[in-house]
Amino acid sequence: MIDRNAAVLTIDLAAVAQNYRQLADRIGGAQCGAAVKANAYGLGAAEVAPVLRAAGCRHFFVATLDEGLSLRRILGSGPQIFLLNGLPAGGAPDIIGADLVPVLDSPPEIEAWQQFGRKGDIPRPAAIQIDTGMSRLGLTAREWQRLIADGDSLRRFPLALVIGHLACSDEPASPHNHQQLALFRRHLEIARDALPAGTPISFANSSGIFLGSDYHFDLARPGAALYGLNPMLGQPNPMRQVLRLQGKILQVRDVDAGTPVGYGATHTCAHPTRIATIGCGYADGVFRALSNQGAVHLGDHRAPIVGRVSMDLLSIDVGEIPAALVQPGALVDIIGPRQSADDLARAAGTIGYEILTALSARYERRYLPAG
Repeated sequence: MIDRNAAVLTIDLAAVAQNYRQLADRIGGAQCGAAVKANAYGLGAAEVAPVLRAAGCRHFFVATLDEGLSLRRILGSGPQIFLLNGLPAGGAPDIIGADLVPVLDSPPEIEAWQQFGRKGDIPRPAAIQIDTGMSRLGLTAREWQRLIADGDSLRRFPLALVIGHLACSDEPASPHNHQQLALFRRHLEIARDALPAGTPISFANSSGIFLGSDYHFDLARPGAALYGLNPMLGQPNPMRQVLRLQGKILQVRDVDAGTPVGYGATHTCAHPTRIATIGCGYADGVFRALSNQGAVHLGDHRAPIVGRVSMDLLSIDVGEIPAALVQPGALVDIIGPRQSADDLARAAGTIGYEILTALSARYERRYLPAG
């Protein structure tokens, strides 16, 4: 049964496909994969991944084994599915059974895959990640050098991919980008004789694609840009917007000057006005940090959020908005034509990634077809 008061999340699958094709065109001769981890950044992997496959994607990236198993059921055989978070303990049989590709992030994971990464007598492919400045997952410079020194260690299983990851690619002027690229190239150069011929290389994420062809290598793996987030800080967003989030007005009331609004009475109305209550709150991914500083839109009209955002509700001041637009059941844009996910994130002091991955299961989801 549909909750008639639920917020409405509309996802434009044609926009996702168009964004993928735009990114694929930008990298020219390299291949374009897609990061669909975290349920396709909150938009729904079951709906998004087949659209990306139809648009030409053959390489998908998820974080965990559970995500990989789910994605294999969605896509069926064919596309490569990489597990970015490495080889989980005891996970090799499931990985092999589902024909997934683990991204090995440490010497112990490499050793474990060499031992278990077989299906019958056939070694199964894996990828290796090199850390070039994130200090997260991936082999350190010393670990990479020891691996290379170990003779044929890089030939004991099919090496599907060697990857690195950029830390500051959304800031084109950051010196870290060039430093990481130079270090990654040095790591590849010292392994030139140890790497099997033709081993694919991947370095660029969404923002990395826009740093230029030096960063593209053989395979890019965009994520956020596919879903409409801006890959370049401080510059116009080249991507098509993918989603619209609309909350519903539950109640409208006239209030006098001096009337407090919400928990903690953190907002007091300075003059007589009208307050509308929206059926959406921090349990739905509308962050509490938006209290008293975020806004929504009714058509072209901006309505500030007043008082604290609560678990299931938020309040907006609609005193300056035509009454015909402010009725119970009317939809207000939390994310929409006048306010992108990136805009909302800035108001909340966060990033668009967090806005998308916090999208609630309580929303009424509507998917616009890809074609």
